[in-house]
Amino acid sequence: MIHATETDNPINRAVENPKAFIRNDQYNFIKDQTKILVVGQTSATDAEVLSVLRHLAHEKVFKQFPILTDQQKKILNPLIQVKELSDAESFLEQLQPYIVPFKAVTADNVKKLFPKAKKLKGPKLENTNFYKTSYLAWTESANLMYLVADLTDQLIGVQGSFTRSTKQGICTICNSHSQVGLFIAKTKTSGSEQFIKRGNYICQDAEVCNGQVKTLDRLNDFVGQFQK
Repeated sequence: MIHATETDNPINRAVENPKAFIRNDQYNFIKDQTKILVVGQTSATDAEVLSVLRHLAHEKVFKQFPILTDQQKKILNPLIQVKELSDAESFLEQLQPYIVPFKAVTADNVKKLFPKAKKLKGPKLENTNFYKTSYLAWTESANLMYLVADLTDQLIGVQGSFTRSTKQGICTICNSHSQVGLFIAKTKTSGSEQFIKRGNYICQDAEVCNGQVKTLDRLNDFVGQFQK
């Protein structure tokens, strides 16, 4: 288990470093690659195999970023030197100042996203670590869930029913095996005033899901289906 000293951020300190360039999902992907390198070091003895493993991890991480400055590459380059658990933890700690927090959200923002929701309590923003967040999700009752995501640089709100499953399954958002539930929301069909129901299984615990998201593609697809 890799333990890095990660950014602990109450909402009033969710201020983005101008030099930050690593989203939560990208950080999770990088962390996953460090785990692969540490495990590889303990299970493989061939130096050439280990070298290839490190270079592959390095290449995969760089592909997560469409554009990297020389300074940003310098920040990520130490990944190739990760061998031991302590190397991984040290490297991940050095990345903390460069993590981009989730878009600033206030209680008023949330209410505007769900204008038809009466007596909306909203998420516990004061307990949210925005540096470890790719989306917000919370329940207002036993089977009513709200989601807030940043889609194409715009906050999007989705309200739907949520039925918890007693069995574990694959989450549509993080693609990990987890305790899931069926989220269903109504959306209008293209060029029609008729509503249809869409949805899929997602993690019951949004905090767990945010810690497992390694790409925004599935999240964007999931939220995007309700915007059509």
